Amino acid sequence: MNELARLDVEQRPALCLLRVAGEIDISNADELSAAIEEAVPNGASRVVVDLSATTYLDSAGVQLIFLLVQRLNDRRQELRLVVPEDAPIRAVLELTSLPTIVAVQDRLGEREGWPDN
Repeated sequence: MNELARLDVEQRPALCLLRVAGEIDISNADELSAAIEEAVPNGASRVVVDLSATTYLDSAGVQLIFLLVQRLNDRRQELRLVVPEDAPIRAVLELTSLPTIVAVQDRLGEREGWPDN
């Protein structure tokens, strides 16, 4: 994968946690999208994408998220995004109205099987 972003995957029963660190832009969005699609098992009822360590997100990154929402909805899998209130990319997501179609929370919580911290 492009060195601008790193994808870490953690599986739990019925849950797939994807952590994206770095930058998501036109140079790596397609490659990252393919890696995410490959990482998400059909058996995961919930997919959480943790963007806490994502420092940059351009329109290609926003489109990646919109397409992921659609793909997971078609597969009847729930998607949640983790984006801290003070994250640089939070304003971008809010400007695109993404939080109206996918749940955005400030941090990982007990519901996802990780302690709040």
